[in-house]
Amino acid sequence: MNRFQVKARRWSAALIGLVFYVAGILKLMDPVGAGLVVTEYFRFFHLDFLLPAAQGAGIAMALLEAVTGAALITGVFRKVFAIVTIAMVAFFTGVTAILLLKNPVFDCGCFGEAIHLTHGQTLLKNLALLVLSGIAFLPFRALGKSQGRKQVGFWLVSLATVALVIYTCSYIPFKDFTPFNYSARLMAAEMLDPQTPQAESVTWFVYEKDGRQESFPDTRLPDSTWTFVRAETLLQGDGSDINRFPELPFTDADGNFCEERAADTHVLICSVPRPEKLDIARWEALANTLAAARDQAYTQLLLVAAEAGSLAQLLPPELNPQARYTLLESAGYSDFRTLISLNRSNGGATYFHQGWLLKKWAFRKLPDKEELQAVQQADTTEITIESDSRGKLWFQGYFFFTLAALFLL
Repeated sequence: MNRFQVKARRWSAALIGLVFYVAGILKLMDPVGAGLVVTEYFRFFHLDFLLPAAQGAGIAMALLEAVTGAALITGVFRKVFAIVTIAMVAFFTGVTAILLLKNPVFDCGCFGEAIHLTHGQTLLKNLALLVLSGIAFLPFRALGKSQGRKQVGFWLVSLATVALVIYTCSYIPFKDFTPFNYSARLMAAEMLDPQTPQAESVTWFVYEKDGRQESFPDTRLPDSTWTFVRAETLLQGDGSDINRFPELPFTDADGNFCEERAADTHVLICSVPRPEKLDIARWEALANTLAAARDQAYTQLLLVAAEAGSLAQLLPPELNPQARYTLLESAGYSDFRTLISLNRSNGGATYFHQGWLLKKWAFRKLPDKEELQAVQQADTTEITIESDSRGKLWFQGYFFFTLAALFLL
């Protein structure tokens, strides 16, 4: 094998590795989102019995992609990861070919929420990776040996990636790719703003059935075989640009929409997308946070993904009466997709000032009375910059460190 062929093989492997590594890391930045993607796949292929393992499977697949990418870039354990890569690319190509034929409403989720590809684009990407895999790994007997020092970079990156997984599974991700990112403003607040051009609003309700989504007006809702997904408010006329603001639709216990409450001056929202999974200790922690917010004159809201008025039945019977009262008086009801996008922590808190999203807390680090007071008194611009820049700096630092370890060591 001549020198040109050797270089072509190594560059092809490195290019595949870079795609794998970036795809894996972007999903690991948002492990909840990775789980949602796998959930869509399980439902599409009628594997509903695997749904409880969806998030674990999403994290495991993303971690395998990132580690495989690191191995391909550094050129370590070449035969093992050549086999793993070919198997993964062949599997992904087969799945995306089915998606292209069936054309379900969700995308492949190859790069998480960061980059969205059509089914055709995804298939072309995978076919290109399949061709590169043939160039890089066939025949296996000519793979060559890795340099010993490259293993240092591989193991450093692997350990850093595991640390990233532990952090993002426990706290707010470094980078938020959902519509509810820092400095986003709620549509309800924008509509109430007197400086916003007035426009006619029309609400449509999105339902799903057999992997297909359709929008319905409130005068023509589908039958019970359809599953509610979300509500969409579309504005027409001079204020049509308002459609770029995220919606946070929720109702009170009687089923009346009251999203304008989230547009008050100081609002703390505790969101619970999976209320059935919370134990008594978590409910008490949420009650304490909401009580602290009430004492600081916040508008405090507990949004749960459940039927309107059903929170009393979801709360543990042994919960103390004061905590139960605090939770019920703060309760609002929304849908799972909205709440899981609002805050990627099951039971996390989000602070809004006049509809502007300024700060988030994961469940493991809910704010106390002193922190809420400090946030309330701080300059809103400083809060936004501090919240947004900290995550961006950690994200950039991690990425530069790992790329330096992969390519320079």
